[in-house]
Amino acid sequence: MEYKFKAEVKQVLDIVINSLYTDKEIFVRELISNASDASEKVRFAKLSSDKKIEDGELKIKLALDDKEKIFSIEDFGVGMTEDELVQNLGTIAHSGSKAFVEALKESNGNVSENLIGQFGVGFYSVFMVSDKVEVFTKSEGGKALKWSCAGDENFTIEECDKAERGTKIVAHLKPEYAEFASADRIREIVEKYSAYVEFPIFLGDEELKTRQAIWLKAKSDITAEQYEEFYKFQAHAFDKPLDWLHFKADAPVELNALIYIPSENPERLGFGKTECGVSLYCKKVLIDPSPKNLFPEWMRFAKGVIDSSDIPLNISRESMQDSGLIKKLGKVVLKKFIKHLAEMAKKDSEKYDKFFKKFGVFIKEGSAMDLENRTELEKLLRYESSLYPDGEKVSLDDYVSRMKESQKEIYYACGADRKTIESAPYLEAFTARGIEVLFFYDGIDPFVAGHIGTYKEKQFVSIDSGDIELPDAPKPDATDALADSDLTELKTWIKSTLGDEKVAEVLDSGRLVDSPVAALNADGITPQMRAMLRAMNPDAPMPAPAVKLEINPRSPVIKNLDTLKKSDESLAKLVLEQLYDNALLSAGLLENPRAMANRLNEILARVKS
Repeated sequence: MEYKFKAEVKQVLDIVINSLYTDKEIFVRELISNASDASEKVRFAKLSSDKKIEDGELKIKLALDDKEKIFSIEDFGVGMTEDELVQNLGTIAHSGSKAFVEALKESNGNVSENLIGQFGVGFYSVFMVSDKVEVFTKSEGGKALKWSCAGDENFTIEECDKAERGTKIVAHLKPEYAEFASADRIREIVEKYSAYVEFPIFLGDEELKTRQAIWLKAKSDITAEQYEEFYKFQAHAFDKPLDWLHFKADAPVELNALIYIPSENPERLGFGKTECGVSLYCKKVLIDPSPKNLFPEWMRFAKGVIDSSDIPLNISRESMQDSGLIKKLGKVVLKKFIKHLAEMAKKDSEKYDKFFKKFGVFIKEGSAMDLENRTELEKLLRYESSLYPDGEKVSLDDYVSRMKESQKEIYYACGADRKTIESAPYLEAFTARGIEVLFFYDGIDPFVAGHIGTYKEKQFVSIDSGDIELPDAPKPDATDALADSDLTELKTWIKSTLGDEKVAEVLDSGRLVDSPVAALNADGITPQMRAMLRAMNPDAPMPAPAVKLEINPRSPVIKNLDTLKKSDESLAKLVLEQLYDNALLSAGLLENPRAMANRLNEILARVKS
């Protein structure tokens, strides 16, 4: 018998085929989801109906014919009567599953809501790749029927010879979509979208490997080995995860989440910027393997799954209507994840140290850029300190708890490594006064400190800043220093010799203990910032660094410079320029060291034996 669609199906089909889905492979996901729905209905009927339901294996069978370009899928679920065929397949976007879910709720939740998708539109996705579709179906105790449509405004229903309960869909593929009659292609699609369908899926005689959606199970029912195996499958990884967070939430949204921390950070290995590997599922069916706007950028190292039946999908189920809800899902998971890291840092410091060594750069990035979560992320920062051995890290809370009562700043030093920082002249003033200094090794560290600004009302200050006022250190014997009159004269000579372009001010504030000179930052632009600006715009000339030159009047080098100035001023100028470049080199501000070598040779040549 021939029927006309209740909607102007040709127009709607054009929308489905050309606009509703961007990936044609989605039709496989939709048909498997519908087959899963139909199978679940049989399971429910056995528990809730007084009628006898025939036993039979609930499975999904896929069959391909690459010569005839045919894709078919068969389930052994509830099947459809003639009225249901007309209702479910004759009206676009009619949902038999929707009515079933309502019945399921009325049963007081005796069966899990394991149904997915809107049957009408999901089914019609097959017309994206087919020029003819046939549906063979038989309901419990009903007659076997064949539904057929070529994608126009008519469809036919007639009796057929199908013996088993269930539904079989045969898609006659368009020539350009012959790939969907390839076993390798279908196997790939099933693994991507339908790996967690509860019912076994067969491709011919081969049972495709599906997996349990362990994120929906209780934590107590899952072993560490199962968590690790799932991570390797979900993240396509070979390593074991460093840690994971598994939880369920009912408010403000319903979700199940399983978030992994990998054991290695590929960005550290030079593989370029990674993408967040947390996939979004709706009742075990993949919706988006890498959803945008789920997490802030710094969470891109995470892997795992978020599954929520609250996600409102458009009629294609391919894209989310409510991006606000997606952000809400992300916020719930993110807050829980940050709390999980804080608990790890408190209860298992060794594991947290491993995490921070590999992924601390992401926490630093979040501390600088994620204003909403900055307060909690700042607590997770870790740095080496002048008070602790190489490799041992402290938190900002640790640092603040040890600050002297009069100390108003959090002091930090930047350098490539600990040896570089400790060999520079800046640290000795703080060591002499017993003031703790944090060591920044990453280029992002001063950037983070600048964006945070203050922590617990304590300002971040670099120890090479020229504006630092330190309390008096233990005073050495005054007879070791230049006389005040000589010192004043020497400072004036240094300033006039080097000029305003090189030196903003010459100081003798007493911060140096052993070193003769130090270049103090006078413009707030750190060496790391200069390097960043140069990388961003390599063709633009960089202005000369503005420094204040600190001299140590107790240093034999400075006392000898004063003597040399009086006896051989031209040689004294060479020595001064060398000391100035030495200071810039220690500060990381010397951009062209070539002149140093020539000057040093000239100095050596003029030294009298």
